[in-house]
Amino acid sequence: MAERTPVPGTRALVVLCASLALLAAGCGEQADRGKPSPSKGDGNPVSTPTASRPVPSDGKGSKDPDDINGDGHRDLLIPLPSRSQAEDGRTAVVFGSAKGLDPSTHAVYDYGPGTVTTADLDGDGYPDFVSTDHSAQRAVPTVDWGGPSGPKPGAEATRIRIPADTPYEGLSGPVRGDFDGDGHHDIAAVRQDGTATLLYGPFTRSGAPARTDTRPGKGSWLAADDIDPAGEPHATGLLVHKSDDGEQTGAVFYPARDGSGLSRTSIELREGNAVAFGDYDGDGIGDVAIGDNGSRNNEPDAGVEDPEVASSLAVYPGKGGTPTTHEIPASDENSYYGPGGYMSADPDGDGTDGILVSTDDGALLIDGDEDPTEVLREGPAWVNGKKTRARSRQAHPCAAADFDADGKEELILGWGQSRLFGVYGEEPSHWWITDGTTDRDNAAFATMGFGRRD
Repeated sequence: MAERTPVPGTRALVVLCASLALLAAGCGEQADRGKPSPSKGDGNPVSTPTASRPVPSDGKGSKDPDDINGDGHRDLLIPLPSRSQAEDGRTAVVFGSAKGLDPSTHAVYDYGPGTVTTADLDGDGYPDFVSTDHSAQRAVPTVDWGGPSGPKPGAEATRIRIPADTPYEGLSGPVRGDFDGDGHHDIAAVRQDGTATLLYGPFTRSGAPARTDTRPGKGSWLAADDIDPAGEPHATGLLVHKSDDGEQTGAVFYPARDGSGLSRTSIELREGNAVAFGDYDGDGIGDVAIGDNGSRNNEPDAGVEDPEVASSLAVYPGKGGTPTTHEIPASDENSYYGPGGYMSADPDGDGTDGILVSTDDGALLIDGDEDPTEVLREGPAWVNGKKTRARSRQAHPCAAADFDADGKEELILGWGQSRLFGVYGEEPSHWWITDGTTDRDNAAFATMGFGRRD
């Protein structure tokens, strides 16, 4: 049986989880026989209450697609997995504040089935929730319109109007971007035949995009450079990744330039199922990284990965030229890497991004020619009276962002007890918002029972 390929990591603050509670043994969980679950090293977990403070709803709007209530502070989105196919999706939002992320202020929102991404499609200053409706004859992206308190409870989602010549299967896997660099948020989604469909903003409240376009490819999923949270118009590139059966496969990348938008000519990228976007050489121009995420086709007749692909990643410079290859150090047991993909991060605030890689041992920051830096946290040793295997306690990277506006990005690590986390990185239940690459945490909380439906 072939292994499933995890969804790649990006800088966007949408990560998988369950719900919110106390880090110290709470809501039916026994962590370290009643003691708080420690971070690796000298970590200082912050206890967070299960009750939520009122969500600020006096925001005037912002340009940040991750500022859900438009108050000028970046928020963290945590999609909650559905318990059945009949149940619509839910997203937990942990809200930011002037002092950074505040886990004591959170809310849960309903939206349509599928994974959610956020973008301000109508340009009112409040991000909207975009997901995919698979219940109709063909898959169509839908939008739950945002506002000062997030999407309105009970409001019916709007089906986005897609081109009439879209094949019967429809569109899926929407990602956000500003592909023409005009400052309006756009959506790209993939057709069953691998073609990328571009839906340009601003959108009307009836779901109509300003215009549409396509880019050819043989893709099964898309990835895009992220929108500038400060609102500076910046054309974002689009990557169309080829389908796979567990083995590492390649992609084509459509670069974008301010003033001319998304190129119609693609660049063929090497094989690798993990992707990240960032400025890795500090020249002010966005680059793209692609490389080995550890997934393999383990069927008997499957071949081995090319030595030039295995245990490595390549950075393609935004200004063009030869990609730079980085080796990914082997884990202690020299096995596959941990679940998850790559994320861009600038924890020291020097303007040059590093690449945060998920490994068997946790998180590894690869930053230029410097020696890689380990960022390690551990989940609880005991859960529900059962001891956690030592090799299953490592937290893995989920995202990076500057929540406290100090110019340095915090790293977001997650851990979960379910097999989905151990194999694919899905459904983490414990979270650490680190103080850069140090052993200190700005916040640490578990996600047990929050938003649960009885």
